[in-house]
Amino acid sequence: MKNPFYQLEQIQDIVRQFTPNWFTVSMGTGVVALILAELPFAHSLMAQLGASLWQLNIVLFMTFCILYGLRWLIYPTEAKQIFSHASMSLFLGAIPMALATIINGLLKFGISLYGDGVIQLAQMLWYVDILLAVAIAWLVPFCMFSRQEHQLHSMTAVWLLPIVACEVAATSGGLLLPHIAEGQQAVGILVGSYVLWGISVLPAFAILTILMLRLALHQLPSKELAITSWLALGPIATGALALLVLGAQAPQVLATVEMQSLGVFCQQAGIVASMLLLGFAVWWLGIAVLTTLKHAKTDLPFNLGWWGLTFPLGVLTLAVLNLGQQIQVSFIQSIAYALAIILVMLWLLVVSKTVQGFYRGNLFFSPCLKCYLEQR
Repeated sequence: MKNPFYQLEQIQDIVRQFTPNWFTVSMGTGVVALILAELPFAHSLMAQLGASLWQLNIVLFMTFCILYGLRWLIYPTEAKQIFSHASMSLFLGAIPMALATIINGLLKFGISLYGDGVIQLAQMLWYVDILLAVAIAWLVPFCMFSRQEHQLHSMTAVWLLPIVACEVAATSGGLLLPHIAEGQQAVGILVGSYVLWGISVLPAFAILTILMLRLALHQLPSKELAITSWLALGPIATGALALLVLGAQAPQVLATVEMQSLGVFCQQAGIVASMLLLGFAVWWLGIAVLTTLKHAKTDLPFNLGWWGLTFPLGVLTLAVLNLGQQIQVSFIQSIAYALAIILVMLWLLVVSKTVQGFYRGNLFFSPCLKCYLEQR
């Protein structure tokens, strides 16, 4: 029987080759944990499974943070090369999005497990998440504009990753609001979350427009990048979810500054806008499924990009479920439950392949390091 990591030259290559796309594992696992707690069948069991999976996700996230932190500490010159790499730099956006799943889990599971003290922790982590998300939303696109080389035919939906983190943080802000005392602070969180939504969704739609042009002119991405088609669901579904979550809190929060009518408008407009966004998401879902099926005729090579199947579909599931709950239409909730079952099956598939790749060590590969070494 071969030893673990046998495809690595040296065991320290785990650190040297560690890249931020590993945080997509935490993103996908975190969203599955949150969805399990929403399932109506065997609810108490599903809630326990969700809480356990969320706790496992904390371990994963902290492990990834340590490994990536060690890379910057031990190999700083090599780690800096990520800002010049046209694709790997985009995965920096996965870090704040993975943190957001931890924050949302604190509000979902942490209060019953650890007490009300976790609310303050969740709020503190939310501010950290904002700083990371906004910094990456500025820094990575600026590097794309100033020091990287991009071509239209090689573009994929991965371009969205550094942008989407802000609207994920906006959703977390909406989930935090019910646990914050009414007043100026709550109003600030609400307004700030809407600003984060604007920072993310509007640039994301610009990217989606370019992506549609790229697909029309240069056809589908290669089979190695086929799963990236699912990433287009992310900003659309997250945008819908954020509007629903923030809108639900807007009336009571804005009532403290005598603007309850504006809050009611935000709630109602959020519901209508979410329906439109979800319609767009359904269209992209169809394109992603057809793209995957076309490439599945040949063997689809596994890589960490397969985690793009989980988080976007998970956010879509949460958005559909939230919409069904707010307008009290059971049929829409049933669609969300069906999506949740599909998501869990996909997650199990991707987890099994990730564990195999982790054991072999072939998933530890830094393309920016390879480019750096070739240039020396």
